[in-house]
Amino acid sequence: MTQQTAGLAGVIVGTTAISTVGKEGVGLTYRGYDIHDLAKHCLFEEVAYLLIYGKLPNRQELNHYQKKLSSLRELPADLKTSLELIPQQTNPMDVLRTACSLLGTLEPESNKLKQTDIADRLLARMPGILLYWYHFHHNGTRIQTETHELTLASHFLHLLTRKKPNPQHVITVNTSFILYAEHEFNASTFAARVTVSTLSDFYSGITSAIGTLRGPLHGGANEAAMECISTFRTPSDAEIGIKKMLAEKKKMMGFGHRVYKISDPRSDIIKQQSAQLAKDHSEGYFHSVAERIEQVMWNEKKLFPNLDFYSATAYHFCGIPTHFFTPLFVFSRLSGWSAHIFEQRQDNRLIRPEADYVGEKQRAFMPLSERK
Repeated sequence: MTQQTAGLAGVIVGTTAISTVGKEGVGLTYRGYDIHDLAKHCLFEEVAYLLIYGKLPNRQELNHYQKKLSSLRELPADLKTSLELIPQQTNPMDVLRTACSLLGTLEPESNKLKQTDIADRLLARMPGILLYWYHFHHNGTRIQTETHELTLASHFLHLLTRKKPNPQHVITVNTSFILYAEHEFNASTFAARVTVSTLSDFYSGITSAIGTLRGPLHGGANEAAMECISTFRTPSDAEIGIKKMLAEKKKMMGFGHRVYKISDPRSDIIKQQSAQLAKDHSEGYFHSVAERIEQVMWNEKKLFPNLDFYSATAYHFCGIPTHFFTPLFVFSRLSGWSAHIFEQRQDNRLIRPEADYVGEKQRAFMPLSERK
């Protein structure tokens, strides 16, 4: 394998009608709709419906879909019991992965519970799964996982804070969910497609995807970016610190992209949300710090921020714990993963690539008694 194709970079491994990523170095569409239009005008539920059911819903369909998702939020009793047994220090991504796998045994895919039903159930329940576990172990509280909130964003924030969420926080989280919802054959999506290409069940595909997203080279960049940004108090400090990091060959997470060559079209959208929230936050200076880091990275390395970078400050300003950033990615990307599982199954062929062998040449076999 050449350096150009290592990690399958630039290799076309299939076709999709779900999204386009990085055409002409920029751009992102979901089923033909530009990401800027979707982020500006839609609720996440509209985008999830688009990805899962193939069309943007009309008003009646959206109302019905929101009510459906709201009705599915309660967790099975056995799942709650299991969440109470998961240790407090567990990585939140491991909580979601384990819960998804367990749901596959409690409510298995069948003729009665079809793939679209499971996709909707997972979308509805993931915030409750994370926060039931969190509040039980950190606050000693068994929370109700049902709320009267109509959107996934407001539902998550309500469960997190245990009170009516800030409207601007809801807008920011809703926007981030739309931006994170789908991204073609990224690592976690491809893992899901590989899994279901074996004719495995829906839950196994999603569990594979969550496990893949757990890796810091895929899903953890926003958490790493926030950890870095939060070490600085002024833009000047950030400039000095980042230049020192670069001189020491340390990697700055949240910059560059495997596919985008000019910019990440999602970055400026979430950057605007971060800037708006910074105005009223006691640590609003983190946004100025982030802007200076962006400037240094471009001047020194010609690297642009991807979605993860300003998502970090936006989430922080919403009061979301840093170790929940990647789980929020899961809440959103479930819609894209589901769409790809459906698509893989429509015209399935086992995904089994080949490799270039670079090991030893043909060797003579030695019996055990003759080996030194």
